[in-house]
Amino acid sequence: MHHDNILDFGARGWLAIDPKGLLGERGFDYANLFCNPDVGAPTHQVATVPGRFAKRLEIVVERSGLSRRRILQWILAWTGLSAAWFIGDGESPAVVFRIAELAIAELNR
Repeated sequence: MHHDNILDFGARGWLAIDPKGLLGERGFDYANLFCNPDVGAPTHQVATVPGRFAKRLEIVVERSGLSRRRILQWILAWTGLSAAWFIGDGESPAVVFRIAELAIAELNR
């Protein structure tokens, strides 16, 4: 699931498009929620707003049924992968590094 694949179809409501049948741990998809929107809009960053990360984490833990620690570990894995992509493209991974720092701080709480 990717945030660009969830669209508002007006009267039909919000729908997911471009479904793919993939097999893997669902924690990976939840990790995307923590940084993809900021990656797509670098001038309007919300993932690193004080308290936002913690609130998202609380919501995802509650609704996913996954452990807090497991989601944080997936966020760290995702930020590492995302940073590698940024560096490979010659771009700054600053946003994902900040999100990784927030995840590490939460793991150490």
